[in-house]
Amino acid sequence: MALNFFDQFMSPSLLGIPLIALALTLPWLLFPAATSRWLNSRLLTLQGWFVNRFTQQLLLPINLGGHKWAALFTSLMLFLITLNMLGLLPYTFTPTTQLSLNMGLAIPLWLATVIIGMRNQPTHALGHLLPEGTPTPLIPVLIIIETISLFIRPLALGVRLTANLTAGHLLIQLIATAAFVLLPLMPTVAILTTVLLFLLTLLEVAVAMIQAYVFVLLLSLYLQENV
Repeated sequence: MALNFFDQFMSPSLLGIPLIALALTLPWLLFPAATSRWLNSRLLTLQGWFVNRFTQQLLLPINLGGHKWAALFTSLMLFLITLNMLGLLPYTFTPTTQLSLNMGLAIPLWLATVIIGMRNQPTHALGHLLPEGTPTPLIPVLIIIETISLFIRPLALGVRLTANLTAGHLLIQLIATAAFVLLPLMPTVAILTTVLLFLLTLLEVAVAMIQAYVFVLLLSLYLQENV
């Protein structure tokens, strides 16, 4: 039984071909495309309003040099939200529960922010490794600690997203299994468990959106330090 709970996180395959590529492509097919009509539909208008508000809120504390990342951050936000939400549907696979995928997104983007800082303002970027006013005996220790914390950032990005989604999916499956088992034995308890499962599903919808936002927000904060 314990092994079956983790089977949902295995990458599905058909005829030996991994289907994770299809799972990563599907979200882009669901977004409404722009039309040649003068007036947009309600869905397109809502999508445009959301993108504009999100971009404005995200890039507000960043100077003009970081606004080049607006399209990348917005696309990544929509992509992660859609992947996380689709993973809550029955009999679906959530690619963002794979640590390898999340690290594949986190490491290159984090590294890009570091390289931009080293290229544009190397003195300021290296200055983050040593806080101002540090006593001389503590300088080597603090440089080592700050360097380790710098390299842990992409790991924290990937692990945070993976752990939150994995824990939510496991909890939903555990409660759903309990409700199914208790239904013939204790129907009243099973109904209460089903209500709890519904509330947990609503919470997981919020977590799916919040974790995508936190992922992009932390990347924007890393960019803010280096531009």
